[in-house]
Amino acid sequence: MLPKGPAKKVTIFLNEDTQHHMGPLYESLLTFLMHKGVAGATASRAMAGFGGHHQMHTTKIELLTQHLPIRVEFIETAEKVEELLPTLYDMVTDGLIEVQDTVIVKAAMKEKHKAEPKGPHEEKRGTGKLMRIFMGEGDRWHGEPLHDAIVKRLRMMDIAGATVYRGILGYGAKGHKHEQGFLHMAHNLPVMVAVVDTEEKLLKATEAVEEMLEEGLIVLSDVDIIRLVHSRPAIEAPDARAPAK
Repeated sequence: MLPKGPAKKVTIFLNEDTQHHMGPLYESLLTFLMHKGVAGATASRAMAGFGGHHQMHTTKIELLTQHLPIRVEFIETAEKVEELLPTLYDMVTDGLIEVQDTVIVKAAMKEKHKAEPKGPHEEKRGTGKLMRIFMGEGDRWHGEPLHDAIVKRLRMMDIAGATVYRGILGYGAKGHKHEQGFLHMAHNLPVMVAVVDTEEKLLKATEAVEEMLEEGLIVLSDVDIIRLVHSRPAIEAPDARAPAK
């Protein structure tokens, strides 16, 4: 990881079709920088540009997409850049290399967490309630889709989980048909939110949802819950015969 403080930013401008050892030069540059332990490098493809030949290249016209500009950029310490520049100078036979002073204010990288080994499946059984909430896709609650607002409320109530289903055809108590029409245009398609949890939790959730639902349907059903989870492998206890350190 790069240390905070003064550093160098190197930018290399070249053409997309510039070759190096039978391959694109920008790919060779990135490979070289990676093998040399550079902290990170990025190649960006421009949409339009011109160079020393004053010939415009753009993605708007197919014939002009040749020679589109590529920008390769990386930041490293001054010592590292000084080490790399001679090779970069030799590799870039048609282009521009720019080196600027810069300052690294923050360099952060999340550590990769090793996945814990999983044990065999463990089956948990019990009884609970299934709550299904029916509404229209166009229903709103304080300016946002009602189904989004309901899911947020359920999360705040520590409900185990909720799933939103979007229908493709249906009708409600008024007998109005809702369907996905021509060119996939939706006409207030039916939406259902399904929730499974304990009876105690869902009775409280029902009261909260009722306050939000102006027009719709809430259904509660008894369910048998079968849950499969990975059990963690047991950690072996230290050998009692081993001497204490």
